[in-house]
Amino acid sequence: KGTIHLFRKSQRSLIGKLTHEFRLVAADRRSWKILLFGAINLICIGFLLMWCSSTNSIALTAYTYLTIFDLFSLITCLISYWVMMKKPSPVYSFGFERFEVLAVFASTVLAQLGALFILKESAERFLEQPEIHTGRLLVGTFVALFFNLFTMLSIRNKPFAYVSEAASTSWLQEHVADLSRSICGIIPGLSSIFLPRMNPFVLIDVAGALALCITYMLIEINNYFAVDTASAIAIALMTFGTMYPMSVYSGKVLLQTTPPHVIGQLDKLLREVSTLDGVLEVRNEHFWTLGFGTLAGSVHVRIRRDANEQMVLAHVTNRLYTLVSTLTVQIFKDDWIRPTLSSVPIANNILNLSDHHIIPMLSLKAADNLNPATSTPAKPSSPPPEFSFNTPGKNVNPVILLNTQTRPYGLGFNPGPAPYSSVLNQGFGIPGMGATQGFRTGFTNVPSRYGTNTHGQPRP
Repeated sequence: KGTIHLFRKSQRSLIGKLTHEFRLVAADRRSWKILLFGAINLICIGFLLMWCSSTNSIALTAYTYLTIFDLFSLITCLISYWVMMKKPSPVYSFGFERFEVLAVFASTVLAQLGALFILKESAERFLEQPEIHTGRLLVGTFVALFFNLFTMLSIRNKPFAYVSEAASTSWLQEHVADLSRSICGIIPGLSSIFLPRMNPFVLIDVAGALALCITYMLIEINNYFAVDTASAIAIALMTFGTMYPMSVYSGKVLLQTTPPHVIGQLDKLLREVSTLDGVLEVRNEHFWTLGFGTLAGSVHVRIRRDANEQMVLAHVTNRLYTLVSTLTVQIFKDDWIRPTLSSVPIANNILNLSDHHIIPMLSLKAADNLNPATSTPAKPSSPPPEFSFNTPGKNVNPVILLNTQTRPYGLGFNPGPAPYSSVLNQGFGIPGMGATQGFRTGFTNVPSRYGTNTHGQPRP
């Protein structure tokens, strides 16, 4: 028997979640029109595919792929309505606008894959060209053209409309623009239609229909079946050239890149922010396109210690909000770095000079690195100088000598002899060298007697 979990929410399947979101979109009346066009689009696609099979025309198949692309654009429009209904959640803190970008990117990439498939089939047909039946070729062309134009002009598709204007122009648009300037030079009234540049979707629909009409006439007149393959290649190239700039633009948005046309404005705003009162530095700035027409960004601002954080935050946000709609500003005050002074406690018996005499000696490692002649660090590889002294006590640890005599004063020293026999055992007794040279201590009243020699006789 399994464990019963009370108050546990049931997990929905993927199909259940999609059904719930579709019902949410279908509840809006604005989406009814899109759903109606989507149903008509499916019917048209079914008829066109049957006519492509009956006519054996690959050019009509390439043109039918544009109708399938219209279906993807309708789905993108539904996703746009769904994004407007949804609110940011803890998982998607920036909202769901990137779903629009992903839908546009997927639609354009699928259209390019269809164009590549047409190119592959056309290359095979050049080797063995089949016979083309023109019975329903012209009918399918006008049905597809009418439905494509009616769909594009009747429904306002915000994502694709933005991408078609923001993306770079295709080679088809550039060639048509050159032709339009020549026509508008003769008839100026057409400048509002053909200039500055035509809608790429309307342009490719008209150009594809024109190619199919030329194919129909050449096959009817001369039975020139190879023109159908040539028209299919032309439609595939126009489709690929039209969709590629849109894929590049939407892909850059997905990669969170900064739009090139706003870099100059952002630099100007950041310079204005750096000159605000209390601002010391603006760093770690990052701006990216969140969705179509939506710019997000984050920036760190370092301010003075005496500056008002809320006032600086309000001024920075006010400057950048004109261009960046979703902004995150991190304010932190300037912090001076102070070195930490550490102290080591000293034992009380060492501070009491009346009980011990302390002879500080250099450690073995430090003594090896010091030059005995100059008391400065010397390189290990350099040979010792010829005039260096044989300093006694070089390899001896520090010695603490007990003072057994009674001293009437705290820091007074008895000028009498002191037992230095332990010093001799450590190697301090070196003839011919005084205490001042041997130890270099600060005790000037220490007598210049080392003690006794190894035979027990006092040394003069």
